[in-house]
Amino acid sequence: QVQLVESGGGSVQPGESLTLSCTASGFALDSTPMSWVRQAPGKGLEWVSSINSRGHVKHYADFATGRFTVSRDISKNILYLRMDSLKPEDTAVYYCEKGWNVLTRTGRGTQVTVSS
Repeated sequence: QVQLVESGGGSVQPGESLTLSCTASGFALDSTPMSWVRQAPGKGLEWVSSINSRGHVKHYADFATGRFTVSRDISKNILYLRMDSLKPEDTAVYYCEKGWNVLTRTGRGTQVTVSS
């Protein structure tokens, strides 16, 4: 059974950093592309980043380029999203998903709040 469990969210001040984790089970992370998506309060899903199955191609939304970094640990089957220089507009629930450039949400997500 495929399961994706996000964690690592929290409340931070603008300019600070967070690293989100996505623990996958029921499949291997190196068998499929993976993506991060987010949903801000009152808004629709927004694609954040994708990584291909081999892990050597990474794609970012414009707002994430230069601030966010997607990575993974195949031995632990965990996907990560390192977020630096966080802004209030990054406040959202973040989800990890199977696939490339997807706009779906499966798990419960993890809340990120950026506020001074």
